[in-house]
Amino acid sequence: MNLAVVHSRALDGAAAPEVAVEVHLGTGLPAFHIVGLPDTEVKESRDRVRSAIQTSGFEFPARKIIVSLAPADLPKASGRFDLPIALGILAASGQVASEPLTQCEFAGELALSGGLRSVRGALAMAWRARHAGRVLILPTASAREAALVSSVTVLQADSLLQVCAHLNGRQPLPIAESDEARAMWPMPDMSEVKGQASARHALELAAAGGHSLLMIGAPGTGKSMLASRLPGILPPLGDDEALECAALHSLSAQGFDPACWRQPPFRAPHHGSSVAALVGGGSVPQPGEISLAHHGVLFLDEMPEFERRALEALREPLETGQVHLARATRRVSYPARFQLVAAMNPCPCGYAGDETGRCQCTPEQISRYRGKISGPLLDRIDMQVEMASHSSAELLRSPVPESSSAILQRVMAARERQCARQGKVNALLRVGELEQICQVEPGLLEFLSELLARLRLSARALHRILRLSQTIADLAEAGRIGRAHVLQAVQLRRQAFARQ
Repeated sequence: MNLAVVHSRALDGAAAPEVAVEVHLGTGLPAFHIVGLPDTEVKESRDRVRSAIQTSGFEFPARKIIVSLAPADLPKASGRFDLPIALGILAASGQVASEPLTQCEFAGELALSGGLRSVRGALAMAWRARHAGRVLILPTASAREAALVSSVTVLQADSLLQVCAHLNGRQPLPIAESDEARAMWPMPDMSEVKGQASARHALELAAAGGHSLLMIGAPGTGKSMLASRLPGILPPLGDDEALECAALHSLSAQGFDPACWRQPPFRAPHHGSSVAALVGGGSVPQPGEISLAHHGVLFLDEMPEFERRALEALREPLETGQVHLARATRRVSYPARFQLVAAMNPCPCGYAGDETGRCQCTPEQISRYRGKISGPLLDRIDMQVEMASHSSAELLRSPVPESSSAILQRVMAARERQCARQGKVNALLRVGELEQICQVEPGLLEFLSELLARLRLSARALHRILRLSQTIADLAEAGRIGRAHVLQAVQLRRQAFARQ
C-alpha cells in the first residue's frame, strides 16, 4: 500500500475544521514534500517526523513522499500535524495497520526522540469533534484537557511508539481522565465591601440581568473592589457554557486552567492594551480579551485611559455577541457575549466634587477627559453609577454587609424567572421580544413616551431601560413592570443623561 489517510483537525478561529492528512509514497528520487497551505511550523515537521520515526525504531522510507493537507484552501499552522503525518508515512509503508486509522483522529507535536508534546486548542478540537464519531488520540497533557468533553472518547499517549502499538493491537492506550476541578477557587466576598449601597444594588442588578455597568468615583471609593466581586454573585456556568469558555481559553497563549471550570471568567486587561489584545487578532488570529470573557465579565479599569480605537471596537460585540476578524487571506469569528463592567474617575485628577476642594481641573479638562468615552459607546452601557466618598469613621461604623452567597440566592431566583419566561437573561432580549415579554402596568407606555421626549433618549436607550426595568421587577418578584421600576432604571442611567 502506497497511500494512507489520517484524520486530524486544524484551528480556524473558534472552530476546529477536519483535515485529511493524505500520504503517498511514490517512485523517484527520495524527497519529502508537504502541500496544502502549510505554514513554517508545518513545513519544519519534515525533520521532526524523520527523526521521530527513526529513533522510535521504524524505517523511514527512501521514497518520494507527498503529504497533502486537505482541504487545500485552509491555512494549516502549528506542530499538531506531526503525529498524523508520521502515522500516515508508517501506514503507507506497511509498518502500521491502516484499518484503525479510519476510526480515530490524531494531533500532537513530535520530539526528535519520538515523544509527544501537547498542542494548543485540544479542548476546541474535542468540542467540535463531538459529532464525528471517532476516537481522539492526543498527547497526555492535551488529552486530559480534551476529556472534559464527555461525549468524546479521548485516548492519551506519551510517544509515537505507544500510538503505533495501539494501532497494531499490541498495547491499548489508556482512556484520558479529565482535570475537572471539583472545587472552585475561592472568590472575593461582597461582605468585605462596606458602604456604597447604590453601587452594590447596581452590581446585583448587573448579575441578575446580565447588564453592563459603569462606576464613576474618586480613587479609593471601591470601584475595582466591587467589580472583582461580580463573578462571586454570578451563577456557575452550565455544561455547554463551560465547554465553550474552556475551548476559547484553550486557543489562547495562556491555555485553559481546569481550576476555573464552571466559573464565569473575569478579565481585567490593562488600559495600555492594544486593539488586537482587547478584541483579538494578530497575523495568526487569536481570541482577544472580549472573547476570553465570553459568558463572564470584562472589567475595564480607568476606562478613559484606554485607546479610543480599542473602546470603539467594543460597540459591535456588545450588540451582537460576536467579533469578526478579517485578514488578507482569512476571516475568523469568535463568540464574545461578555458583560462589560467599567470604572473611571470623575476628572483627570480624580477628585472633582470633593468637599476638600483639592480638585484643580478646569471645566475644559474635565469635559475633554469624559469625552474620551464616546456617546455611542456610553449609550450601550445600561447603568452608570456615581460612587460616594465615605470617611474612614463612616466605614468603621458601618454594619457588616450581606455576603455574596445571600446575594447569589436572589440573583439565581431572578434568573430562574427569566429562563422560565424567555429562556435567557433580560439583557439579551431582542427588540421584537420586548413588547411580547415585558408586561407593563396600564398607562406606563404613555409615561415612557414623555420620558423619551423630555430626556431626549435614543431608541437604544429606551430599549435598555425596558430591559433593566424588567430585571428590577424580577428581583422584586413583581408580575409586571411598574412606574417605580422604570424610574429606578432611569435613575441608574443619569450619568448618561448628563452627557447628552
